[in-house]
Amino acid sequence: QVQLVESGGGSVQAGESLRLSCAASGATYFNSDMGWFRQAPGKEREGVAAISPGGGITYYADSVKGRFTISRDNTKNTVYLQMNSLKPEDTAMYYCAARFYGGSWYDPRKFGSWGQGTQVTVSS
Repeated sequence: QVQLVESGGGSVQAGESLRLSCAASGATYFNSDMGWFRQAPGKEREGVAAISPGGGITYYADSVKGRFTISRDNTKNTVYLQMNSLKPEDTAMYYCAARFYGGSWYDPRKFGSWGQGTQVTVSS
C-alpha cells in the first residue's frame, strides 16, 4: 500500500501558477503509475494527468495540455503537478492517487490510496 499527502493548493488569479506536491510513503509507490485528479462541486472526479513509475511516460487531459506538467522525483517519493496559466475552470479539489488496476489512466476507479486533497481556487 501507499499513503499519499497532497499540498500546494491555494487561491490565485487567472493566469498565475501553482505547483502541487504529493508525498508518498510505502514501497508500492516505486512500481505505481501515479495520477492527479480533480473534483469540482457537483461534478465527477476527473483525471488531470498521470505518470509512469519511472517518469518516462505521461498523460494529460485535453483541457490541461500545454499548461500543466506532471513529474515525479523518486529520490524524494514525491509527485508534482506544475500548473501554469490557470483558469477559473481549473478550480477544484485536487487529489493524487496510485494506480492499482490496468485500463484508462483517467479512470479514477483504477486508482486507490487517495490522499485528502488540496484545494485550488482560481479567480478571474
